[in-house]
Amino acid sequence: MDIQLQHKVVLVTGSSRGIGAAIATSFAQQGATVIINYLKSKEQAEQLADHLMNAYDIEAMAVQGDVTNELEVKGMIDDIIAEFDSIDIVVNNALHAYTFDPDRRKLAWDLDWEDYQLQIDGALKGTFNVCKHVIPFMKERKFGRMINMVSNLVYRPVVPYHDYNTAKGAVLTYSQNLAVDLGSFGITVNCVAPGLVYPTDASRTTKEEVKELIKSQTPLRRIAKPEDVVGSVLFFASGWSSFVTGQCMVVDGGFVMK
Repeated sequence: MDIQLQHKVVLVTGSSRGIGAAIATSFAQQGATVIINYLKSKEQAEQLADHLMNAYDIEAMAVQGDVTNELEVKGMIDDIIAEFDSIDIVVNNALHAYTFDPDRRKLAWDLDWEDYQLQIDGALKGTFNVCKHVIPFMKERKFGRMINMVSNLVYRPVVPYHDYNTAKGAVLTYSQNLAVDLGSFGITVNCVAPGLVYPTDASRTTKEEVKELIKSQTPLRRIAKPEDVVGSVLFFASGWSSFVTGQCMVVDGGFVMK
């Protein structure tokens, strides 16, 4: 079966760098039309769009938009539809900035609700806003693929980043419920749960001893690179997973097994 991604219109949120950029690049390599959403990194996003167009002879566009702002998301989706007449695949990758540092994390008794709310807005609200405004177009076409990025920490909080892990857990549950309502329209909703990915902006401060600990408990004996995450995203976006929905694939070298 063909992977069936050529000329599909793909929106990847938070994709100017890191995991998002790797995902956007992987879709371009498959011949898809790629929309790179960014919040502040305009130059990086536009450079990536230019690179993808030149390297892979595809259409690409950088679009600014705060996914936590529903009006901005609606405008962004409307602009994409006006330009390309479709959004076939959405990868919800954007999140509020977070630093993964076990020594500097807030403990359970140090957290305020505002800490949770910030991460819930970045993860759950951002995903909700994008899904809400692409659903009408996907329903009309009786086709759609939604892939929402979560974390292996929802299954094994080896470091209890309470606010971040809770927000990602909410995205997982939201996605499973969404899959039930959208299945009859030919729309699938799945999640990808990476482990620690290095290098990214969030993981740059991760101490070597933490990385070594994770490696020692990982059957594949290394930390994931951004490029390691893309295969699972492509699988959920492709024709290979047409009868798969409401699922979560953990991508962490076997650190979590379920």
